[in-house]
Amino acid sequence: QVHLVESGGGLVEAGGSLRLSCAASGSIFSINDMRWYRQAPGKQRDLVAAITRGGSTNYADSVKGRFTISRDNAKKTVYLQMNELKPEDTAVYYCNAAIQPFLKYSSDYWGQGTQVTVSS
Repeated sequence: QVHLVESGGGLVEAGGSLRLSCAASGSIFSINDMRWYRQAPGKQRDLVAAITRGGSTNYADSVKGRFTISRDNAKKTVYLQMNELKPEDTAVYYCNAAIQPFLKYSSDYWGQGTQVTVSS
């Protein structure tokens, strides 16, 4: 089995920073793209940032210049450094990764989500 576990969410004032982590575990052969999504109450789940195995990144326009995605392939972990947080960044943040378990095809896996709340 493969699991993704997020950590690092919480409550922060506007202008503050948080760092999210997402660690993959289980019988993993390889991890390709890793992504962060977020979902605010009553809204759809949107892509925030993505990173390839080689380190290429892309970001939603709303977070460019404020958020940085990175990964440690040896630790099977992806990070999201969030700076200059705004109240509109409040959401549940989900980790997503394209993972190939041993002797299986690659599939997308999701973490359980971590709440980020930014107060004004």
